[in-house]
Amino acid sequence: MTINKWPLAERPREKLLNYGAKYLSDAELIAIFLRTGIRGKTALDLSRELLTESGSLKTLFNDLRPKPGLGKAKLAMLKAALELGRRYLEEDLIQDERLNNSDATKRFMANRLKHFQHEVFACLFLDNQHHILGFEELFHGTLTEANIYPRELVKRCLAYNAAKIILAHNHPSGNPHPSQADQELTRLLRDTLRPIEIHIIDHVIVGHKDCFSFAEMGLI
Repeated sequence: MTINKWPLAERPREKLLNYGAKYLSDAELIAIFLRTGIRGKTALDLSRELLTESGSLKTLFNDLRPKPGLGKAKLAMLKAALELGRRYLEEDLIQDERLNNSDATKRFMANRLKHFQHEVFACLFLDNQHHILGFEELFHGTLTEANIYPRELVKRCLAYNAAKIILAHNHPSGNPHPSQADQELTRLLRDTLRPIEIHIIDHVIVGHKDCFSFAEMGLI
């Protein structure tokens, strides 16, 4: 039976409109974006299969790619939904314009980097009053490392006319604790930027469930 033939109160879209999104399961929310199923399967059936195959909502969105019942159009809808969610979570930080809250910084970095399955090195550029000038993913790498080029970081800092920056990268392994290489890289970048009066105020490492702040631990 297609979803259109279900009782109105049981259809995912109508449930959302009548009761609110929090009353829907992950599969029901995904089904709203899929909209239609395939022969012999409803959109909700497909959603449940996708979640079962992936094992979790996070894994599903980390590995979005075409598969039976999930063509380019539906894939684009899910990717758009994911990006809207990220931007929504970032909005408070961006609207405040001034960054002076380490918890907000960690949430921002986690939102931007935790979904990557390879290592990504990024930077948040600030002025002297901690107003946000911009954010960029600067270097992408493998599962275990990303090659960092100090000269490129300097160029981007100067392009933004940044006075202060916050570095960040993710650990695809899930453990946010810094390696010896992470600590040595932070010192190298700090010493590289010091002569041009650009101050690194933190380096955040993003894991699966939490983040590590160099500043909070007195390592910068």
